[in-house]
Amino acid sequence: MKMLTLDQVTARLRLEAAQGLRKEAVEQILTGLHPSEVGAALNELPPETAMAVLRVLDRPLAALLLGEISDELLEHILSEMPMQDLARILSALRVEDNEKVASHIAQVLPSLDPKRQAGLFLALPRDATAEVFSLLDATARDNLLLSMTDSETRQVLSDLSPDDRTELFEELPGQATQRLLNLLSPEDLAEARRLLGYPEESVGRLMTPDYIAVRPDWTVARALEHIRSRMSESETSDIIYVTDYRWKLLDALDLKRFVMADPSSKVEDLMDETYIALSPLADREAAVETMQRYDVSVLPVVEADGTLVGIVTFDDVMDVAEEEATEDFHRVAAVAPLRRKFTDTSILELLRNRIGWLLALVGVNLISGAAMAQYEDTIKAAVALVFFLPLLIDSGGNAGSQAATLVIRAIATGDVKLREWLTILFRDMAVAGAMGLLMGLAVWVVGLYRGGPGVALAAGLSMIAIVLAGSLIGTILPFVFTRLRMDPATASAPLVTSLADICGVLIYFSIARSILHLLR
Repeated sequence: MKMLTLDQVTARLRLEAAQGLRKEAVEQILTGLHPSEVGAALNELPPETAMAVLRVLDRPLAALLLGEISDELLEHILSEMPMQDLARILSALRVEDNEKVASHIAQVLPSLDPKRQAGLFLALPRDATAEVFSLLDATARDNLLLSMTDSETRQVLSDLSPDDRTELFEELPGQATQRLLNLLSPEDLAEARRLLGYPEESVGRLMTPDYIAVRPDWTVARALEHIRSRMSESETSDIIYVTDYRWKLLDALDLKRFVMADPSSKVEDLMDETYIALSPLADREAAVETMQRYDVSVLPVVEADGTLVGIVTFDDVMDVAEEEATEDFHRVAAVAPLRRKFTDTSILELLRNRIGWLLALVGVNLISGAAMAQYEDTIKAAVALVFFLPLLIDSGGNAGSQAATLVIRAIATGDVKLREWLTILFRDMAVAGAMGLLMGLAVWVVGLYRGGPGVALAAGLSMIAIVLAGSLIGTILPFVFTRLRMDPATASAPLVTSLADICGVLIYFSIARSILHLLR
């Protein structure tokens, strides 16, 4: 069969259009032609005729031809073709084969009226909606989302890739982000929070958008009706939040106040505008401290502009408190925090988490051995000194561990602030001095029996000095680590004990050498 020229194809299509455009006749005219040739022929036809041709073709072919026609004709089709016919064609669009159409839809979409925008966009296959949405600018995205229902928006969000969804959230204002977070599934919500700009250990990662909010100009009766309708979807209904129409938080009220109030009164009559809120960028430990300080079970989370974006509940905070306490216990014992439950942690991971600190402490303890070697002559002169060595250095380590534990816990609970370090140091030194005197007296008595007056005096004075030194190390190290923005629990008991051991050896043999030299 002889191939038709472009002019012949165009002429036959015009003629067929005048007779009613039968599908079989159109397919016969186009048989053997490459899609680009068909596209060129459609460009030569009046726009209404070209649309009529596309309507009678099978969906896959019509969708493919959208990428072969001119931009002007494509724009006309997207704007003017009846939505039912356009939706039928667009539903067969394959983005991987026709990126031009997705790009052009993204260009045309903002110029359409809101109803047609939503209809055209939702007619696209799922992969195409994600591609087109990612090509829209921020304003076009906002307008498109506003033109869709919640269920339609939820479907669009679920179709987006995580990074495109995150980009969308970062571009939107706080109140729009809050609305969209409400529409995500639990899995998508967790993913969105992970990829959003909230730091890993921040309140933003803990918050949930499932709360109940009312308007200040509502009556109490309307507010109670709204509360009942949302109660099953909310994380908690104990606290009701009052927001304006831009979702800026105005107050946080107990549910009891609504129940006890006159149904005809306004919500604003119940407000006292006294509430405590957290920033989504705050460290999650701030939520623990705030709940403990104010004895509340739920806290609102607001952006810098006052927009309510979520709440943090007692259950979430207690999970954090337990996790933080577990990490502190691990660090105090010089163990890197476990990422999983102890029973689920492999032997290799346990080894890796424990061996690092132990090897480091071996290096520290080697210093103690080197220090003892410097006092070999003193040990030979009074062998009885060795009897008291374990007692003295263990006492220093124990005193340091006690001090470190007390300070670490006080810092963790907020009982002690960094600026109070000097006051805490003086107080702990007073306590350590008293303990050293009592322990030194006991050691002096034992020393008289085991080594004579010289050894007894050396052991007694060393006990006082070593307990003071150990307590000094245990008190100062947590403040130092806090100042360096490190976890104060890093000042672990093994680290404090090892440093106290070094100081203990140096102090003990220095005092013993001086006293024995004087008694010769």
